[in-house]
Amino acid sequence: MAIALFILAGFLVGGVIQLVKSGATKFSIGLVGVLAALATAGGILWSV
Repeated sequence: MAIALFILAGFLVGGVIQLVKSGATKFSIGLVGVLAALATAGGILWSV
């Protein structure tokens, strides 16, 4: 399960990068960034 969360986090980080490049709103960038951080934290906690 931890691997799946890290993969999800990778997709979300890529999404944040694309949102920044396309000039999206700060809210959408922040929302996707928070989701990426939660997925990363979940992957770390699941693997411990």
